[in-house]
Amino acid sequence: RAFITDLVYTTVRRYRTLVWILERLVKKLPKGETEAALLVGASQILFMPDVAEYAAVNETVEAAKLASKQTAGLVNAVLRNLLRQRDALLAELAKQSIGIRTSHPDALVTRWLERFGAEETLALCNWNNEPAETFLAFPPGAPEPFAPLPRGTRVDAVPGYAEGTFIVQDPATAPAIDLLAVKPGLKVLDACAAPGGKTVQLAWRMGPPSSDGHLLVALDLHEDRLATVRANLERTRQTWVTVQQGDLTAPPAAALAPFGLFDRILIDAPCSNSGVLRRRPDARWRWTTKRMKKLAEAQALMLENALALLAPGGRLVYSTCSLEPEENRRQITLLRKTHPELACVAVEERIPSRSHTDGAFACALERQQA
Repeated sequence: RAFITDLVYTTVRRYRTLVWILERLVKKLPKGETEAALLVGASQILFMPDVAEYAAVNETVEAAKLASKQTAGLVNAVLRNLLRQRDALLAELAKQSIGIRTSHPDALVTRWLERFGAEETLALCNWNNEPAETFLAFPPGAPEPFAPLPRGTRVDAVPGYAEGTFIVQDPATAPAIDLLAVKPGLKVLDACAAPGGKTVQLAWRMGPPSSDGHLLVALDLHEDRLATVRANLERTRQTWVTVQQGDLTAPPAAALAPFGLFDRILIDAPCSNSGVLRRRPDARWRWTTKRMKKLAEAQALMLENALALLAPGGRLVYSTCSLEPEENRRQITLLRKTHPELACVAVEERIPSRSHTDGAFACALERQQA
């Protein structure tokens, strides 16, 4: 299972480079099962050194036979030719653009070159092509707040899983939780809660209800994703949290009206994921400027609607896993122009090539009391 996961993720990450290589070995890249076989075979030969060459070819050819013997013959010929020409092809690849040799879309690479320069852009792209570590996050007071999961280990096989002693979460999520500064007795809204990791972190810090004002609401748009939130809350024994379906891109839903205003609001907004391309290898192939701008519009709506729910003196933390200014600092700048009562308390930004964690942005805003 671990090998198949690694094979699929590596192939998706390296898709653009693999296509560039294969197009030099075949006149026209076939589609369907044949293309899939060529891609996973080439991925093992070029980017998975732990796989023996004969195994990469033979097992891929055997799999290709499930489509047709003719397909298998083509796959066998191309992969053996790749082995013979590998060094020459890799030398030619090294002369290509960053986008081709690191398998990233040009639109994203161009932005990063303008912002970070060539050296850091290359480091960032290379980071995105490494297998992502899985981290376990523990409650406050634990000896270590985060611990890496050994590769190949199933999360549910780790001692303490069934008892809810940890959740799966990257250290890059810590700033948003810390900046929210929750404590017992507050009314808190986790406005984009799924899959529930941050909700659990907040619940651990607040503790079970100890006063009438104590409340944590986990809100999300999609009911199927809320099922995951509920499952995480049940496993970690935090069933006192209120789970609610609602759309933060619309004016405050009637479902939230009974709760009144909140002392703390966390918006971990849907974004273009440009800071977590290592963890979400398919996200790079969905990244376009048009899509990012559409997401930025939704983020602005979420911020505006959330402010209608924030009490005077309350704190709102806006966070994303994007590296793009339009989704991060620019959102805060535009919001404060129309809401001068908001004070920026702190900003945390993590760039993977510097922090060696997932990319993340978090900003804490406080509404000044009249």
